[in-house]
Amino acid sequence: MSELPFSQEGDVRRFSHDVDPEELKWHRDDEDRTVVPLNDNDWMFQRDNSLPERMDKEITIARGEWHRVIKGSTDLLVRIVK
Repeated sequence: MSELPFSQEGDVRRFSHDVDPEELKWHRDDEDRTVVPLNDNDWMFQRDNSLPERMDKEITIARGEWHRVIKGSTDLLVRIVK
């Protein structure tokens, strides 16, 4: 199994500004979740068949929904609420 493209402490995930974009793959989650950005960033979030949107507000992701994050120029800190 490959290493995850983020580090996690509790419910907070950190995506590094120097992560390889190839590691940020389309995926689905096994449960509903909300992603809350904790810092100013220029990362993007994309749902299947949708245009990317800035990660500057809370994002709700339904169980089984295809999605990905698109790398920005700074680190990204988010809280994951399941």
